[in-house]
Amino acid sequence: MAFPLTVAAPVAAPPAAPELDAMLRTAVEAAEAAGRYLREHAGGRIEFRAKGSAGDVVSALDLDAERMIVRRLREAYPEIPVLAEESGLLARAAGEGRTPWLWLVDPLDGTNNLAIGLPAYVVGVALCRDGEPVASVVHEPESGRSWRAHLGSGLIGPGGLAVRTSAGAARAAGALGGGAARPVVAWTQGYRVPREDPGLGALKAVLEREARRTLPLWAPLLGWTMLARGDIDAFVGYRPELIDLPGGLLLAREAGMEVRTLSGLPFEARLDQYAGPEADLGFVCARSELMPRLLDWTLRARELEPEWARVFPA
Repeated sequence: MAFPLTVAAPVAAPPAAPELDAMLRTAVEAAEAAGRYLREHAGGRIEFRAKGSAGDVVSALDLDAERMIVRRLREAYPEIPVLAEESGLLARAAGEGRTPWLWLVDPLDGTNNLAIGLPAYVVGVALCRDGEPVASVVHEPESGRSWRAHLGSGLIGPGGLAVRTSAGAARAAGALGGGAARPVVAWTQGYRVPREDPGLGALKAVLEREARRTLPLWAPLLGWTMLARGDIDAFVGYRPELIDLPGGLLLAREAGMEVRTLSGLPFEARLDQYAGPEADLGFVCARSELMPRLLDWTLRARELEPEWARVFPA
C-alpha cells in the first residue's frame, strides 16, 4: 500500500552544474532502457545460477541489462570507469590520467525475488565524484516509475516532479494497526553474513519484537526508494552490500532522512569510508524524530548479543 505524497513542481535551482544534470539524465535513460528490457522478459523462462556460495543468484537478465547500461554510459562518458554488480570494476574506455568520477551500476537489484516469481526488483545507477555520491536513479520496471536525485536537488519522482514526503505520511505507516504507533522497517543484510552471526540474530530479534512489521526485501534499492517516498518509516542494514549503498543513501538524504551507524554515529557517504570491515557499513535510516527510538533498539540488540551467542552458538 502506498502512502500519500505531497508532490509539487520542482523548486528552482538546486546547486548543480549543467554537467551533473546531463550526467543524471544519461543515468536515467540507461536505467529506464534496461528496465523496459527487464519488464519485457521477466515474465518468461529465466535460468538462474548461483553466484558464489553465500546464497546469491544471477541470471542472463542481469548480464544483459548490465551490458545495456554500461554501453550507454560509455557511449556518453567513455572517460569514466564503471563499477558494475556483475562485471566488477571496468576501466575507462578512453581518456588519460585520473578522473574523480565513478559510475555504480546494479542492473537488476532483486534477482532472488525473480527467482521465486516475485516481481519486486529495480535498476540502479549512481555517480560518485571524489568518492561521494552526487547523482542517483532507481527505476522500477514493473511500475515504470523512476526516482532520482543529484546533490542538493531533493528527491525527484515520476514525471520530473519534486517529492515532499511529510512526516505525517511516514507516521501513518506505523499507526495503521491502532494503538501506539510502531514503525514499518525495511531490512537488508549482506549475502556474506553467516546465519549464525550473533549480531545479526540479536538485531533481527529486537526489530521483529518492536517494529510493526519488518520487510526483508532482498532488493536494497527498493527499500531506499520506499523510505524516501514515505511508504515505510525506516531502513536498517547489517553489513550490507556495497554497490547499492551510495546511490540509496543519496536518495534518502535528499528526501530529508537522517542516516546513522548502528552505534549512532553519523554515517559517512564517501566510498573511501567503506574500505574498513563490513560491520562498519551497518546503518539506520529514518526521519530524525524517529531516530532516537531506532537507536535504542540497536543498543538493546548489542546488549542482547552475548546472550544470543550463548544460546545459539556458532
